Amino acid sequence: MPAHLPPLFLAAGIIETFGGLLLFLGLLARPVAFILCGEMAVAYFMMHAPHGFWPLKNGGEPPVLYCCIFLYLVFAGGGAWSVDRLLNRTRV
Repeated sequence: MPAHLPPLFLAAGIIETFGGLLLFLGLLARPVAFILCGEMAVAYFMMHAPHGFWPLKNGGEPPVLYCCIFLYLVFAGGGAWSVDRLLNRTRV
């Protein structure tokens, strides 16, 4: 095992850690979900697609599933219990 992570894995880890936390809280849910959706698409096409295009054949089901879920959250938003909704309610 290497002593340090490659820069791409380090960036992915940071994006997933802080993006997941922000998405869990519902803070900046739409832009964070957009970034996470893009990250999952990059993960699929860089790591899984070279072994075949179809996710069932190359083991890429989780990145495709997460990409679709995050794309849904881009359009749906954080929901009724999100911090975004709480902050917008106090401004109105």
